[in-house]
Amino acid sequence: MTALHTKTFEEGSTEARIVEVLKTCYDPEIPVDIYELGLIYDVQINDEDFAEVTMTLTSPACPVAGTLPPEVQQKIKDGVEALSGVSVEIVWDPPWSVDMMSEGAKLELGMM
Repeated sequence: MTALHTKTFEEGSTEARIVEVLKTCYDPEIPVDIYELGLIYDVQINDEDFAEVTMTLTSPACPVAGTLPPEVQQKIKDGVEALSGVSVEIVWDPPWSVDMMSEGAKLELGMM
């Protein structure tokens, strides 16, 4: 599984609108959005317009482990009207690493 930012979505699609919302969610310890950080692994939308988001955190001990996933879920629910619902699943495999960050995120954090 790779970070979602490696995929391209059709402009105006539901997936593209979800990505726009994801770019408004931040890990409070890192000044880069969770999408560019590579924390979002996948977004699937089923035939009933229900979105399933698979994501990870920078570590299992992340201080926002209890609050970030519900925030992501609520922001998507509020920001993408076409959806019937949203679920967010946290996975630990593969574990997150700085290699999952986008080039832009690495540049912003001075890692290039």
